[in-house]
Amino acid sequence: MAEKKKKTGLALFLSIVKYTVVIASSLTMILPFLWMLSSSFKDSMEVFNFPIQWIPQNLKLENYSYIWNKANYPQLFFNTLKLTVVITILQIVTCSLAAYAFSKLVFPERDKIFILYLATLMLPYQVVMIPQFSVIKIFGLTNTHMALILIQAFNPMGVFLMKQFFDGIPNELSEAARIDGLNEFGIYSKIIMPLSKSVIGTLVILTSVSVWNDFLAPLIYINSRELYTIQLGLRNMISEFTAEYGPIMAASVISIIPILIVFLCFQSFFEQSLASSGVKG
Repeated sequence: MAEKKKKTGLALFLSIVKYTVVIASSLTMILPFLWMLSSSFKDSMEVFNFPIQWIPQNLKLENYSYIWNKANYPQLFFNTLKLTVVITILQIVTCSLAAYAFSKLVFPERDKIFILYLATLMLPYQVVMIPQFSVIKIFGLTNTHMALILIQAFNPMGVFLMKQFFDGIPNELSEAARIDGLNEFGIYSKIIMPLSKSVIGTLVILTSVSVWNDFLAPLIYINSRELYTIQLGLRNMISEFTAEYGPIMAASVISIIPILIVFLCFQSFFEQSLASSGVKG
């Protein structure tokens, strides 16, 4: 009995330690966002005051009206949203089609081609940046959103992610559909894709966050202010001598909301994908 109580007490102690560490880690990650939210209601001169005043005495709601009326935030928001939606849809289509070919079709040197395709993941963007820009310039697409769409419409990581999931779908389903007379595109659209909602949700989250927060590509290809994304707009609010930190924080708070909504909508699919990632057969 004493031994049982000792084990129960040890288990309780370990649980307390575990949850304490989890709560402390969560607070560590949440604090920067709380600081940003608090700073969005402060004057720019008060943002970096120490110690931090978490609840401002005088809420400066003008920061939100400033970015909405004077910083052209609605246009920035629309441009970023348009790029995010279009690129995400294109990546789902291109990645799923490529993943289906690599996973369910048999053709010469399939595995070697897939390895070469994945090898592109080892190339940092800075390596392909100049050749990519040269190609876009030849086609006359600089300073257009089409340039950003084309260079981000294909994602080797997305292909790898979806192929690994497709490999877990029994080939017997595809073979039975072929026997019934269904073509490859029909198998892809009517059998494989409906079974792949979890991995599609994961790709939506990863792609949306990547495109929404992208700064380097718009900086390279976009020159006109009416085509700016949120990230370029935030950078434009910082000049050589001054920075409107209050409005910047307000704009940052608003920019988080769409990504938060996307994550909440597809969170269950993301968790299903993680849970099934180690299951084969």
